[in-house]
Amino acid sequence: MMTKVMESIPDNNTPVLVVDDDVGLLLSIKATLVSAGIPEPALLSDSSRVLDLVSKHDFHLVLLDLIMPHVGGMDVLKQLKEEFPAVECVVVTAVDEVSSAVEAMKYGAYDYVVKPLQSEKLIIVINRALEKYSLRHGLSLFERSSSFSELKHPSSFSDMVARDEAMALVFHQAETIAPTDYNLVITGESGTGKEMLARIIHCLSGRSRGPFMAVNMAAFSKTLFEDDLFGHAKGAYTGAVGAKKGFFEAAQDGTLFLDEITELDSSLQGKLLRVIQEKELYRLGSTRIRNINVRFVAATNRDIDEEIRERRFRRDLFYRLNTYHINIPPLRKRKDDITALAYHFLRNHAEKNRKEIDSLAPDLVERLLEYPFPGNVRELESMIASAVLHEKGKVLTSSSSSFSGFASLSGGGRVEEKDLPCLSEVETRHIRSVLEATGGNRTRAARILGIGLRTLQRKLKGLEKTV
Repeated sequence: MMTKVMESIPDNNTPVLVVDDDVGLLLSIKATLVSAGIPEPALLSDSSRVLDLVSKHDFHLVLLDLIMPHVGGMDVLKQLKEEFPAVECVVVTAVDEVSSAVEAMKYGAYDYVVKPLQSEKLIIVINRALEKYSLRHGLSLFERSSSFSELKHPSSFSDMVARDEAMALVFHQAETIAPTDYNLVITGESGTGKEMLARIIHCLSGRSRGPFMAVNMAAFSKTLFEDDLFGHAKGAYTGAVGAKKGFFEAAQDGTLFLDEITELDSSLQGKLLRVIQEKELYRLGSTRIRNINVRFVAATNRDIDEEIRERRFRRDLFYRLNTYHINIPPLRKRKDDITALAYHFLRNHAEKNRKEIDSLAPDLVERLLEYPFPGNVRELESMIASAVLHEKGKVLTSSSSSFSGFASLSGGGRVEEKDLPCLSEVETRHIRSVLEATGGNRTRAARILGIGLRTLQRKLKGLEKTV
């Protein structure tokens, strides 16, 4: 008995190709998509014809069954992403195995759905995949050249002082991704402004009226993770005198910023993954399911690909978080920002300290441009803040501070990599410099440093242990 073969291509330029050897399922999917307002899809039951059809038609998305005769879906996916990387793929499997889903996503699949197909979930996944294709297509228009003048909401970025074109691209990416509901990962070295960018994206999103919650994943211990993120019911454990919302619920209808995501203990990553996938959780000590509506923005200063290779970070968790990715370049790679930022910090810290310092000495500007800033924008602000405290005149000079960064610049010439302090050393020296300038007044020092008094006290305890 011959298997019925189907190859149906609508006259209009449909964005979707559905591939499955079950003709009945193809027709069912077609009816589901059309009833949801999606253009009539192309239908194909012979997997060996996929590449040929994709080469001839402008498909944005291929819905691909993994288990098929002739050519298996995983093999088709690999070839498809190699030859047509811009086309989004959603895979269909009859077995709900994380391993097969992870493998498919490793080869570039956007997402996966499990048979029997749930119409509502299928429509959501397809619409999001199509939206992602449109987003990427739109970005390609300005990735070649980005300009601050073309931003739609320039005032939203006023706190991130920037003049370099590298940051213009970052701002355009933020504007484009903000209105969507995609999870995203922001990468960049420490001190580049990842949390600040995440806040801007939240403010530009449809969730702007909801909360923005920032949590440092490195701060969670195994014992406190579930209580802090999931919350607990009254009486869940000794001392739980009342119910408590965790960060997931506190961020409801808003954005949850997961800073230093790669620092989360590997034993806890699976629990985070489940919440992101299922959009639901149980508080500790409760059997009631609580649905959450939260956008996840994760950040890391580590090489996340290396973390995955070394099995310190789960690949499937990364795929759930990394629907979109923005990388903030280090300050040393955007020289045009250094002078603008230096003047910005000069104005702020001169005003805070009631000093009439209105300019930077030319030799200081020259040396700042030569310095590689291992601590990025945060280090530059520390340098300027320290110098302002010590400056006696109206022009800020490099000799006005004993801070390590200025000291290394004062000799002129380029700084060797071996002579650069690590970020913790930069922070330590700056804290000591500010305390010296304030005569040991911790309250004033904390205000100048832009941190709470308790945070300063905790850092000072850490310094005492290293002495």
